[in-house]
Amino acid sequence: MAMNTLGERLNYVRKKNGYTQNSLAETIGVSRGVIFNLEKNKTVPQKIVVNALCRTLNINRDWLLRGLGEMEDTKGILFSTRILAELYRIVKELSEEEQRYLLDVARAMRRPGK
Repeated sequence: MAMNTLGERLNYVRKKNGYTQNSLAETIGVSRGVIFNLEKNKTVPQKIVVNALCRTLNINRDWLLRGLGEMEDTKGILFSTRILAELYRIVKELSEEEQRYLLDVARAMRRPGK
């Protein structure tokens, strides 16, 4: 699949991450129309929107804007790995009941549409 435009790249990565236009818009705090217009290449995204998209979708800004580099933001992956490792170190020392409670909290915090 050719992804020559920002709109094509955004559409691809949005679907790859399991978002609808509505759920992605809600997650980053914009209207569905913003996502629609970006995917149809009808508008140039504001910097704040690009930052929110990249953070939410864990993608490289240069890839989204210009198709340059790798799609995934590897810095974000490394950061997430460190966080998960620290969480594991802490949680493994808790009781099973406390672990189940934290699992329920994490499930409740999961993004809508995911």
